[in-house]
Amino acid sequence: MRKYSADTFLRYLSAHSVQTPERLIVPKPAITISRQTGAGALTVANLVATKLDVTCPGDPPCPWSVFDRNLAARILEDHGLAAKIEQFMPEDAKLPLTDTLEVLLGLHPTAWTLKEHARETIRRLAEKGNVILVGRGGAAIISHLPHILHIRLVAPFSFRVRHFADYHQITEEKATKQVRETDEARHRFVQRFLGADVDDPVHYHLVINTGLTGFEGAAQIIAQALVEQMTRERQQRETAHSQ
Repeated sequence: MRKYSADTFLRYLSAHSVQTPERLIVPKPAITISRQTGAGALTVANLVATKLDVTCPGDPPCPWSVFDRNLAARILEDHGLAAKIEQFMPEDAKLPLTDTLEVLLGLHPTAWTLKEHARETIRRLAEKGNVILVGRGGAAIISHLPHILHIRLVAPFSFRVRHFADYHQITEEKATKQVRETDEARHRFVQRFLGADVDDPVHYHLVINTGLTGFEGAAQIIAQALVEQMTRERQQRETAHSQ
C-alpha cells in the first residue's frame, strides 16, 4: 500500500502554492473512484497514484495524493470542526429522526450541513488536481468539471467477500454481512444527498471489473485512460488557440 510521508505532503502543498499563468489556464487532472465494497478501491487508487507520479507528475511536479478514509478528516479540518465529529460522517443516510436527535444534543451539525462541507472540500481538492478521491459521491459532486476522470470499480460478490475478509482479517461469514450492508449504506448515501444512483454506469468514464483485471490491471487501465484524456484536452486547447 502506498504510504505518504510528511515530506511528500509538504511537496504536494508547495507545488499547489506556485501560481503561474499556465497553471491558471490548464487545470491539473483528478480522478474519482466509486466502488462496490471489497472491489479493491484503495489498493487500486494507491497503485494508480504511484504510476501517475511517474507518467503524469504535472508542471511544476506535484505528487499524486489519495483521499479515502482521510477525506472525512480533511473535511473537518477545512471547516474547523472537531475530530470527534468524524464518527457522525459515515457514507450512509441516517433516518431523519436519528440525525435530528443528535443535532439537538449538540453532537454534530446537521447531515445537510456536513454534506455541503463535503461538497466544498471535494470540489476544492479536485480543482487543485493531482488527487484521487475515493467514495463520498465524488463523481456526482464534480461531474461538471472537465478535467476529472470518473471510475467505478465492481467485482463478483464472492471475490469481494474474499478480498474484504483478507484485507480486514475477519471471517468470510462476517465479511459477507459487512460487504452487503456497506454496499446498501453507500447506495443510500449517494441517493439521498446527491440524488444519484451510484450503480448507474452513465456517471463514469470507465466501469472496471477488478475480479477480471486484477488490481494492477485496473490501475494500469486507469492511469493510461487519464494520460489519453489529458492528451486529447491538450490537443483541443492547441487547436482552439491556433484558430
